[in-house]
Amino acid sequence: MEDQRNGYTLDEALCSIGFGKFQYIVLAYSGLGWVAEAMEMMLLSFVGPAMKPEWDLSSNEESLISTVAFAGMLVGAYSWGAVSDTYGRKKGFLGSAMLTTIAGISSAFAPNYICLLILRCLVGIGIGCGHVFSSWFLEFVPSPNRGAWMIVFSTFWTVGTIMEASLAWWIMPRYGWRWLLGVSAIPSIISLVTYALVPESTRYLCTQGKITEARQILEKGATLNRKELPVGILISDHNTGSSQRSSSSVFMLLSSKLLRTTLLLWFLYFANTFAYYGIILLTSQLSTSKLDCDSGSAKSHSETDINDSSLYVNVFITSLAELPGLALAAYILDRVGRKISMEIMLVSGFLLLLPIVVHQNEVITTGSLFGARMFISASFIIVCIYAPEVYPTNLRTRGVGIATAIGRTGGMVCPLIAVGMQAGCHQTVPVILFEATIFLSAVSVLILPFETKGKELSDTVQVA
Repeated sequence: MEDQRNGYTLDEALCSIGFGKFQYIVLAYSGLGWVAEAMEMMLLSFVGPAMKPEWDLSSNEESLISTVAFAGMLVGAYSWGAVSDTYGRKKGFLGSAMLTTIAGISSAFAPNYICLLILRCLVGIGIGCGHVFSSWFLEFVPSPNRGAWMIVFSTFWTVGTIMEASLAWWIMPRYGWRWLLGVSAIPSIISLVTYALVPESTRYLCTQGKITEARQILEKGATLNRKELPVGILISDHNTGSSQRSSSSVFMLLSSKLLRTTLLLWFLYFANTFAYYGIILLTSQLSTSKLDCDSGSAKSHSETDINDSSLYVNVFITSLAELPGLALAAYILDRVGRKISMEIMLVSGFLLLLPIVVHQNEVITTGSLFGARMFISASFIIVCIYAPEVYPTNLRTRGVGIATAIGRTGGMVCPLIAVGMQAGCHQTVPVILFEATIFLSAVSVLILPFETKGKELSDTVQVA
């Protein structure tokens, strides 16, 4: 007890050194990881329609390109979470960057459809590490205004989607989909090259009893930020040994203290993933469709001209929609809390998607998708902030990883619905499914047991 009075906690150290150059380095690297994931996922909106006529694919075969990527992310989300909780966050980054880089570049040279599916699945496994970047950055942010800084971090996803839409608009008509696949791997290459420049999570090091290493990182951070650490020694309330191993068990996620939170988060990740990617795929499908519902005449999707700018314009515009949603979330998140913020976003997204339950003209359709994506993307981001805040350090990346993996099943299902439909003429059922999912998400948020606004991150869950 005497030592603790002369020491300081990790949260006190982070508050003392503040948010400065040190955190900006962490922000840049973790943001790069999210840019990489966003670009690799967004390119699926463009390569499928281009590959379909070239390789004479059916609609189901086209949708499978997206589905295998989500299947890979399902495996990767859990795997990288387990690796990061066991061996450190940086080990997860290294493995992810290597796999994504190799498989991403190889995809550009895929000789046939089967090889492409295998490689895109491997890319999915690689980018399944995205949630670890989020948790890692969170562990370096002082608790005051943590929500706002996490929203700033989340803008990297939007930057990635906008970059990919811009690249596709420039590359696809001139050079084709292979060049787009190759260029989209550049962020992963950069993250691999700069891997050695970033620190291990100090929270992870404390849970492993490596207090000296954690303090050395904090001292470097204080020097970069031109601040001083508190007087005394760094202390941790984490107990090492067998109790650590048992408390780190995945079964702790289903303990009495976390059961309701875990089950609700699993559904929220599934529902938000399903709705978010559903809106993205609806955008591309409603843009590339040449169906004339009134006359019954149609131009086959396989005849879609990739030089037609409507697909790129609409995806670019709806990608921009995420920026005002993030701005609103940044403004209200630390003011009203995570739960109320999620509720506002989900209800707004539900109402804005409602008009396209039936076929509308292009202006109303694009506007509806713009508004829905603005709020659903913001809701998704808040869920991704809330989950690592509510889980303790020794379960954080594994808990978020399992939730993310379950969420990816929503991503696997939505291409079969959005891509498989005859766009425009048969959009009612898919949109109703997306609306029902958003509605149930809003109900789930109401019964979440914890609010994490302004609370310090915990390192362990005590077994009752």
